[in-house]
Amino acid sequence: MRCIDKKRRLLSIILIIAILSAGCISKKEKLVTEYETTNYDTYLYEGELFASQLCVSDTNVPLNDFEAASSLHAGALFGMSQQKVFYSEQIHDRLFPASTTKILTLYLALKYGTLSDIVTVSDNAVAVPSDSSVAGLRSGEQLTLEDLLYGLMLPSGNDSAVAIAEHISGSVDAFVELMNKEANALGATNSHFVNPHGYHDENHYTTAYDLYLIFNQGILNQKFIDIISSATYTTDIKEPDGSTRSVTWKQSNLFVNGTRTAPENVTVIGGKTGTTDEAGACLVLYEQDSQSRPYISIVMGAESKNALYNTMDSLLSTISGLSQ
Repeated sequence: MRCIDKKRRLLSIILIIAILSAGCISKKEKLVTEYETTNYDTYLYEGELFASQLCVSDTNVPLNDFEAASSLHAGALFGMSQQKVFYSEQIHDRLFPASTTKILTLYLALKYGTLSDIVTVSDNAVAVPSDSSVAGLRSGEQLTLEDLLYGLMLPSGNDSAVAIAEHISGSVDAFVELMNKEANALGATNSHFVNPHGYHDENHYTTAYDLYLIFNQGILNQKFIDIISSATYTTDIKEPDGSTRSVTWKQSNLFVNGTRTAPENVTVIGGKTGTTDEAGACLVLYEQDSQSRPYISIVMGAESKNALYNTMDSLLSTISGLSQ
């Protein structure tokens, strides 16, 4: 009888454990289902939320008191606080970006790099085409990643771009893969990059709208703004023999280096230039109006440097009269 009682008690205990376990599993499954439902709903509407925070237009939008030259490839004016496209012309056309490509390179370097990292300039970094804009780097020299970022954006150094790409991803090819992946993640789906600097290649292209998406993300980082708004930058570069040389890079953007004055009631914070024969003269700017409202303006494919800045000046002049 005692053995039977023990067996009965044991069976009872096992049955109770089984019931409790079943309850726990049901509860766990319910929690998992609720979590998945909530998160799937989030993912489902994530694209709509992303779009709701941006300026969106799929057509040309005219702007009073502004008329671009017929030869211009594309142009745009985005009111960021208003989330409004005040002007757009061919913003979804695929175009050659020239050195405005470096906006994406800067964004990725800040996202994945450490500013204090010491980078050794490779032979490959200085072997850029002879007609490239360069920061004047020499093979074997050492400088920080932060230094390279200024060398990338102020003198628009293609040599800096290659050195950055190799440091961040191990090779230019790997960095280019990262560029395309990250651009796509930002919604810049009409772009394809084959190098980190924008030197002309038929397979290297973007759109004015894609540049807006990338630049808009970049200026969320204060260091990004600090770099594009700098008129000059001085640093010491370590030579292979241990000595140092001092370099000063000057900003190529005329609105930032003081050569060109912005229209009344507009403050240009910074931006990026880009010019090749195929791309024409290009400029992406971040500016504010008299009430500190932010804007992004883009001009692509101007016939000359002078035409570029005259067009941008006219575009910026319309800001003070825009409806708020």
